[in-house]
Amino acid sequence: MSLFITSLNSGSNGNCYYIGNDKEAILVDAGISCREIEIRMKRLGLLMQKVKAIFVSHEHHDHIKGIHTLAKKHQLPVYITEATKKNGKLNLQKNLVISFAAHEPVVIGDLVIIPFPKLHDASDPYSFVISCKEIKVGVFTDIGAACPHVIKYFQQCHAAFLEANYDEAMLENGNYPYFLKTRIRGGMGHLSNRQALELFNSHKPAFMSHLFLSHLSKNNNCPDLVGSLFNKHAGDVKVIVASRYAETAVYHIRNTNNQDQKFRQSFVPRQLSFSFA
Repeated sequence: MSLFITSLNSGSNGNCYYIGNDKEAILVDAGISCREIEIRMKRLGLLMQKVKAIFVSHEHHDHIKGIHTLAKKHQLPVYITEATKKNGKLNLQKNLVISFAAHEPVVIGDLVIIPFPKLHDASDPYSFVISCKEIKVGVFTDIGAACPHVIKYFQQCHAAFLEANYDEAMLENGNYPYFLKTRIRGGMGHLSNRQALELFNSHKPAFMSHLFLSHLSKNNNCPDLVGSLFNKHAGDVKVIVASRYAETAVYHIRNTNNQDQKFRQSFVPRQLSFSFA
């Protein structure tokens, strides 16, 4: 078995990540509009009918903007904690709302999703690891610091969406007010390029094949800067800088324990077509 993954959008203007196999998929967050999610999936040749659920990390607007319309239109279950639902003021159909608990697996077909708590200034924030058989993909964004939970699950991943939100010098010398700078770098905000690189260098497993640098700040980071920084240390890992303006390609994640068989190119499944339910 293997997984197909893409970032449909990544940044403070909206976050949405697609992870799926040949039969089913999930979205982690839906912080862009339903229409944009549909358009971007269509461009990638991904079927909306394969999406079986939305998993919500926390209530900030850039993670929930499109959830209400998307869930209602396509009758998608929304996995969300009560605190996140309440503080996000989400008006969802009751029959579509499903709660989850820390470290307890959620099984959707051949996909297994494990939620785990993280450090972020939200009511009840979670990240997720999605697995299909032996393949694991993690979504590690909106993280104030690399806590033991993050480290534990990062060490298991064949691919990861990892936050690299800001360059420390750009934030320090930029025009954000002091309180906002303090919020971002204060341990409950976001990971800097340096912090993300430390996590990557210290804890990436030998079998990791793909790393998506995610949730870059528009004002306090630069895609070329962070991409160059990570590529110096990446070795065999394919580094992709996720955009705040468009979707990435679809990447095919397979078992990479055999280093000679690492799959290194993006893949868009041509056999798939797009249609609405």
